[in-house]
Amino acid sequence: MLKPLMASLAIFGLAGLAQAQSTPLVEGQHYELLPNPVETVVEEGQIEVTEAFWYGCPHCYRLQSSVTEWYPTLEDDVSVVHMPATMGGDWNAHAGVFYAAESLGILDEAHAAIFDAIHQQGKRLTDTDEVAAFFGDFGVDEAEAREALTSFGVRSQVNQAHSRMRAMRLMGVPALVIDGRYLISPSSAGSLENMPLIAEALIDKVRQERGE
Repeated sequence: MLKPLMASLAIFGLAGLAQAQSTPLVEGQHYELLPNPVETVVEEGQIEVTEAFWYGCPHCYRLQSSVTEWYPTLEDDVSVVHMPATMGGDWNAHAGVFYAAESLGILDEAHAAIFDAIHQQGKRLTDTDEVAAFFGDFGVDEAEAREALTSFGVRSQVNQAHSRMRAMRLMGVPALVIDGRYLISPSSAGSLENMPLIAEALIDKVRQERGE
């Protein structure tokens, strides 16, 4: 699992991690330990990888090229949770876009397209009518899209994401949180590209802690 990624560590300036998988990472250098573990939302026994992001964040957009290649390589005991960050204004609007797309069953195909629309096409995707028209490109009726975007269920999910974000003490994005305990930021990882590499090592750390 770690082999191709660990082989890349030297390229990204983390050759010291490309030792045996049992070599511990350095807390406070490669990752932060959350003061209070956050309850995970995946099935029991799964290792949760939470990606905290904002669609309007250029660094989150850049990270996508790394994580979209990484996620398919994860083993069956790992589950990925995408969590839109909520810091008011456009952040909350985009969190609503995420959960509305999920409720409409188009998230898998729309997720990358939302990033592209904002960062490549100059769209804001904060206005309900604009988003409804955008969702129309994925075969969603615009009236149905508006209903989803303004629904109680989507608002509740945005609020729940905000609660999780506060519990994780996230001050910025992108961020990866492993098992509700280990926080990885671009600065702690050394670069955006290194974030999945540190996450891989922390996933192994969790397995070792569980005796797997």
